[in-house]
Amino acid sequence: MSVCGIVVAAGKGTRMGTGFNKVYMPLLGKCILWHTIKAMYDSRVFDELVIVTGSEDITKCKEILSEFNIPVKVCEGGATRQESVMRGLAASECDMAAVHDGARALVLPDIIRAAVFAAQKYGAAAVGVIPKDTVKLSKKGFISSTVRRENAVLIQTPQVFSRLALFEEHIRAEKDGFIATDDCMIMERAGVQIKITEGSYENIKITTPEDIFVAERILTERSKN
Repeated sequence: MSVCGIVVAAGKGTRMGTGFNKVYMPLLGKCILWHTIKAMYDSRVFDELVIVTGSEDITKCKEILSEFNIPVKVCEGGATRQESVMRGLAASECDMAAVHDGARALVLPDIIRAAVFAAQKYGAAAVGVIPKDTVKLSKKGFISSTVRRENAVLIQTPQVFSRLALFEEHIRAEKDGFIATDDCMIMERAGVQIKITEGSYENIKITTPEDIFVAERILTERSKN
């Protein structure tokens, strides 16, 4: 099955406080998005990449992509993450799609490969880690119950599905006014079983200025190995 990597990178950097898309912020001499695309490229499992970014960043994005020898499409993002994912899915004709956050620049190629291979075997897969902290549910500001840690998982990206099935479920969610924080939520409501593959505590989503320092430290340590 052909596989497309869809990188969602159309944010505005609000929590980062930059006033522009955070994925174009520098990270050890390259921008955040470059590191993300490099990991996707190095995984060697994709027939093409689709980068979804802001209209004002399309030229900049194409310049970054010019050094990667893989079929790449760049399309304009939507007003929401769901709309951006839909546009990325529509831009591809591959059988499967691995949706990945553009700000998760520390993902390792092995993690990407494992998720794609699991999706090809089980039909759908998502990267996740067991939480280190005790997870509680709250109600009106008070603890209501405790989630058993062995049953809890912090889901990351990539998340891999049949491209057409995911696209159809996004359309249904849009019609129903259903808002999801990730693509697993979109597919869960359709009853799709999603295999969890092992992620990494280093696979953080760079969101705040503090995350930049953490990411630089991780990348610096990796370069020593």
